[in-house]
Amino acid sequence: MTSAAMRRDEDGAPVIAAARAALYLRVSTGRQAESDLSIPDQRRQIEGYCLSRGWEVAAEFVEPGNTATDDRRPAFQAMIDAAMTKPPSFTVIVVHSFSRFFRDQFQFEFYVRKLAKNGVKLVSITQDLGDDPMSVLMRQIMTLFDEYQSKENGKHTLRAMKENARQGFWNGARAPIGYRVIAAGERGAKIKKKLEIDPIQAETVRRIYRMALNGVDNKGPMGLKSIATWLNENNVRTRDGGRWGVGAVHQVLTRTTYIGQHRFNTRDHKTRTPKPESEHAVMGVTAIVSEAEFEAVQRSLKARSPKMMAPMAVGGPTLLTGICFCACCGGAMTLRTGTSSVGREYRYYTCSTKARQGATGCPGITVPMDRLTEAVVDHLEARLLDPARLEALMDQILERRDEWVNQRREHVADLARRATEAEAKLKRLYEAIENGVIDVSDPSLKDRIAELTATRDQAKGESERALAHILKIGPTITPETLRAFAAALRMKLRNGDGTFARDQVRAVAQRVEVMSKREVRIRGLRSELLRTLTAASGVEAAVLGVRGFEPKWRTRQDSNLWPLPSEGSALSS
Repeated sequence: MTSAAMRRDEDGAPVIAAARAALYLRVSTGRQAESDLSIPDQRRQIEGYCLSRGWEVAAEFVEPGNTATDDRRPAFQAMIDAAMTKPPSFTVIVVHSFSRFFRDQFQFEFYVRKLAKNGVKLVSITQDLGDDPMSVLMRQIMTLFDEYQSKENGKHTLRAMKENARQGFWNGARAPIGYRVIAAGERGAKIKKKLEIDPIQAETVRRIYRMALNGVDNKGPMGLKSIATWLNENNVRTRDGGRWGVGAVHQVLTRTTYIGQHRFNTRDHKTRTPKPESEHAVMGVTAIVSEAEFEAVQRSLKARSPKMMAPMAVGGPTLLTGICFCACCGGAMTLRTGTSSVGREYRYYTCSTKARQGATGCPGITVPMDRLTEAVVDHLEARLLDPARLEALMDQILERRDEWVNQRREHVADLARRATEAEAKLKRLYEAIENGVIDVSDPSLKDRIAELTATRDQAKGESERALAHILKIGPTITPETLRAFAAALRMKLRNGDGTFARDQVRAVAQRVEVMSKREVRIRGLRSELLRTLTAASGVEAAVLGVRGFEPKWRTRQDSNLWPLPSEGSALSS
């Protein structure tokens, strides 16, 4: 391809026709595009180059703030589409340098050859090369170095961004729901930014955690779909005013940002595949939920996951399915049934290892289901629901009650202040419209009014709900209220369809180990026990800030060991 195309007139004589050129102008970042220096300079130089060769500028494609390491560029794709028409609307694509076109050597050659098949040539005004084999080799070497330089720059940029995150500064992008970006100071020409809690959206995050742990009105833990449904039905919207989905709820419940540890560089930006934890950079932020609440939610999600436990074990009526294990081999105890000679059906918990491998795999233990269930419920009643023990266990909650209430009242005041500010701005806006200062036909006016109205209404709603949570704390817990609570809980454990007993046992006892036909060990986290008790007694779960480590409630063995009740006939093996 030369700088002119050949055609013939009516007499067959050759006529020189000027080439039609397309200009492709690109900068890598939005900041470069905003400065409005690089693109005008590229345009000036390229237009001068075309003028010197007598080329007609047929089109211009501008790419403000897009990397050349891939082809996901709107203007680039529009240019390729125009170049691939038959006949093409231009015969030459002119760039300032080959790096403006692509910084990936393989992709560069792919598109150059694709364009050439349709009669379109790529020309760089600063790297003017011919079509001979030596020029092609030089072009390939140049593009290979462009790719290398791009990867080196990316490596150093990522290293700087990781260090910026470790120092507590925000690297950009949209803040997670519950936070907002604020300026934190200047370093040279750069404005450093940090995350601070958004009082309105933070309350939505706290509510999602409360529902995952205790449900609505302490009716029991809720799953992802149930939480999303409740939020949508109660008009609790996302930050953009949209509806909640299972994925959005799961992201809130699994993001470590909410316990003060925002993780940067967790995924590859191209493939979206997870990176190893050693490459993560942890940025410290103000926590919205406690670490104990977050860990409890993770255990709940894990227990509900079909990969970890069958759905029938999560929602089925059997009390100990999924948490009962053989103390000899650690294998799960599974439910088995049998029928006697007179037609009576028996149900047993049996070691699954022995069932699969026989006595050589594990000696095995078999216990009637009714006896084991009764032993566990008896343990909850006799040991954990003793008023004196309840009072000792809840001392920590009572100590933190006043501190928590004061924090919540400050939060309510902040929400009320935001609602008042939005109301005042709306009032001033309406006055400006009445006085003719603002043109009512301004398209941005409607959006601004809607934004302020949504902020005011949401702040008011969150303030009322937060105040209601404070009022739900109720009067100081006394020995009398603890006795009444213990009596009510005993009744619920024995009555109903077994759903309440199942949820409470699984919340308190994460593992039930059958040691023999006469003895069982119940293991659980103390923090989970306290959380379950507070939920059942109506105390706000956010008061609890106790973190459990060892899986036991008390140091004495009698808290965890409980004998199986005896019965008239001997157990079957």
